[in-house]
Amino acid sequence: MSAPVAVFDSGVGGVSVLRCLLRELPGENFLFYGDSANAPYGVRPTAEIRALTLAAARRLFGAGAKALVVACNTATAAAINELREAYPQKIVIGIEPALKPAVDAFPHGTVAVMATQATLREEKFHTLEAHFAGDCRILTVSPAGLVELVERGMGDSPEAEALLRPYLAPLAGKIDALVLGCTHFPFASAPIRRILGESLPLYDGGGGTARETRRRLAAAGLLNPGPGSLSWENSLGTAQIYRLCERLVR
Repeated sequence: MSAPVAVFDSGVGGVSVLRCLLRELPGENFLFYGDSANAPYGVRPTAEIRALTLAAARRLFGAGAKALVVACNTATAAAINELREAYPQKIVIGIEPALKPAVDAFPHGTVAVMATQATLREEKFHTLEAHFAGDCRILTVSPAGLVELVERGMGDSPEAEALLRPYLAPLAGKIDALVLGCTHFPFASAPIRRILGESLPLYDGGGGTARETRRRLAAAGLLNPGPGSLSWENSLGTAQIYRLCERLVR
């Protein structure tokens, strides 16, 4: 039960999910692995995303992880089926854009989904949209370059706001909610709200992923009573990237 829960992301974005996991499961030992050397995944071909994700899974299960949380929408969309086929006896949990709760809140409204190009092109997103959209109008937007800014610790910066404004300003006053379909994007919530308004509801999949992780661990009898711990690994391996992770997790 004391074996770590591995949390994987293409970079530091998955720290937004890790924060939810730490609140939901304070007794667990978490190992966060970010592949910042290869970020962003969202502009890569599907085959490459799958190869990188499977390599990370081998690394983390090889380190003794009792479960793997894929805290990356792009990696989930591209590789979650292959991961589950490769590790049928393991707990493998993915994340997806929080479209369902947004549509439930605004069943006849307009909801925008902001995600990477790779997430939006994969069949998993189109299936999600077909299943849950109902009478809701769904818009999609993919702000190129935002992931890179978050990787540099600039999610709330004038540069991030300037990058986002051409994508989001046309939506101001025309949408009922915005789904943050990339785990990097919650770290840009402040400039998003400055553009779209402080009252606009923002949805992300971190909380739901954390609750599902608790459910799966409990069902398998693998919950750790604590005390919990947190350790970091990153493919860049620099002091700067670890300082950024520590800052983002607070």
